[in-house]
Amino acid sequence: RMPASVPEADRRHRASAAFSLSFLSLVFSITAFSSSYWCEGTRKVAKPFCTGESKGDLCIRFNSPDANNSQAVQYIWETGDDKFVERNFHAGIWYSCEEMINEEGEKCRSFISLTPASDRGVLWLSIVAELLYVILLLMGNILMSVEICYYSSVIDGLKINAFSAVVIVLAGLLGMVAHMMYTTVFQMTVNLGPEDWRPHTWDYGWSYCLAWASFACCMAAAVTTINKYTKTILEFKHKRKKLERSLKIQHKFPDH
Repeated sequence: RMPASVPEADRRHRASAAFSLSFLSLVFSITAFSSSYWCEGTRKVAKPFCTGESKGDLCIRFNSPDANNSQAVQYIWETGDDKFVERNFHAGIWYSCEEMINEEGEKCRSFISLTPASDRGVLWLSIVAELLYVILLLMGNILMSVEICYYSSVIDGLKINAFSAVVIVLAGLLGMVAHMMYTTVFQMTVNLGPEDWRPHTWDYGWSYCLAWASFACCMAAAVTTINKYTKTILEFKHKRKKLERSLKIQHKFPDH
């Protein structure tokens, strides 16, 4: 048997849970979108020639005065792995950065410029979808906060709840599509991108995991919001049936 009514505190608890999940999703999505650690790995780069007094394992020293000629360069590429050095790199939606040899810091390039021309349109679609994902999450958070703090009746709260559920579900779908499109573009860039960028080894980084965690929180918020809406509707239907039953009894026994 269903309870006669769902306490107001229970409704607010479910609304707060949905808002917390949606807010967490928004924070995760903004952090991932603005970072450059969606993918991380290493690049195998030929060691440069030592200049001046520089020595060590990160450069090649020749006794020949014309060490920079083509034969020397050919020598580097035809010898073993000891003539190469691995540099760490990380890439995101906006830019890709890699370590510099014999210098501190990183050298960054726009990831859009590295993407093959045939896949650049897909990358832009991914960026637009990510932006819409963040905007819709922000709208959903605003609607949920209004529902928690300012609505004056259960009916008004129900209307806001329904609209916020639609917004959050749409945001989740856009986020999923955006993440999948970026994954496809990155893999195509690994295979067809510039020779001076292609990684030797790579894997997905913490930003990529954070983006999918944002999607998971978004879907959890959507389920919680829809669950709250459904329970409130069922509560109203139960109240209506109980009222109709009570009116029928009064109609049959008016003295009572």
